[in-house]
Amino acid sequence: MDAFKGSLVADAAAMPVHWYYDTAALDRGFPDFELFSAPLKRHPDSILWRSKYVAANTDADILHEQAAYWGKREIHYHQFLRAGENTLNFRLATELYRQIRRDGGYDRDRWLETYVRLMRTRGWHHDTYVEEYHREFFKRRAAGFPLRDCGIEDIHIGGLAMVPALLAGICSLGSIDQEELVSLVKTHVGLTHKSSQALDAAEALARILTAIALGDRLDSALGKFAGPWVQRWGSIENLGDVDDRIVVGRFLTSACYLPDSLSASLWLCSKYRSDFEAGVRANCLCGGDNCHRGAVVGSVLGALNGVPDSLLEQLVAIELIGEEHSGEDRSHPHMERE
Repeated sequence: MDAFKGSLVADAAAMPVHWYYDTAALDRGFPDFELFSAPLKRHPDSILWRSKYVAANTDADILHEQAAYWGKREIHYHQFLRAGENTLNFRLATELYRQIRRDGGYDRDRWLETYVRLMRTRGWHHDTYVEEYHREFFKRRAAGFPLRDCGIEDIHIGGLAMVPALLAGICSLGSIDQEELVSLVKTHVGLTHKSSQALDAAEALARILTAIALGDRLDSALGKFAGPWVQRWGSIENLGDVDDRIVVGRFLTSACYLPDSLSASLWLCSKYRSDFEAGVRANCLCGGDNCHRGAVVGSVLGALNGVPDSLLEQLVAIELIGEEHSGEDRSHPHMERE
């Protein structure tokens, strides 16, 4: 459960500085950055002006009232979110967790129906930006594709946003075989992100989190399950105490594209392995796709250290997951070793 909560905290913390690639602009806008802040009215790096989505019919309208802001410059992607509120992908993650808890299990077809209903409900969320994979899903749905076939070959780290929620929901219900759990993760992610890079990254994150929950140290978990991504660090480990923005932004991308985005996330996890809050803050200040890196940074550091109550108290979603989460301590997933 700490992994899931950690992912929500990391996303909400990064929300106001999401997709700032000009870190000088980030520093000017947030000279005394705090983990939970409201977004500024203008976003100097916003490329929403060149993003487009034309619904094929009213049934495919997923932008709703936010459509008025597309095609305009300096619009913040999350302009209407409050401090401590989660972005769209993590709002969906929260609903996935709640559904699993209510239903007593995971059903992909039931989730797809829920996903479609939520995205088509005006006012369910207040996020202005809707990622490409959502847009393409609803384009394909409007064209008559079965829901299971509406996903695309997406290679963005945003595809990992629901992994900690899925793990938390399933593991809260009782013991489960690790291989079955990993299979469910890949099935779920594959509903929207069908590329091998996204599926491999999802499996790696799931295996790292389950290994930590079963008592493995981070280095051991990374060695077993994250070799290809750790290898991309190259000579970074020999550079000594290098600035985070040099690593995440120059050596490794701060953008959303896998596999580099997962490598960057895991590097931050390794550096800040003993300090959840410091790691989340560092991820925010690296800019770029820090919200979706938060799925990894927040979940791994949360699993390793727990999540401070002082941060959870500022998280808007804590009330939502609290409705579905009993008072029993389920911080550690119930999994069966092979």
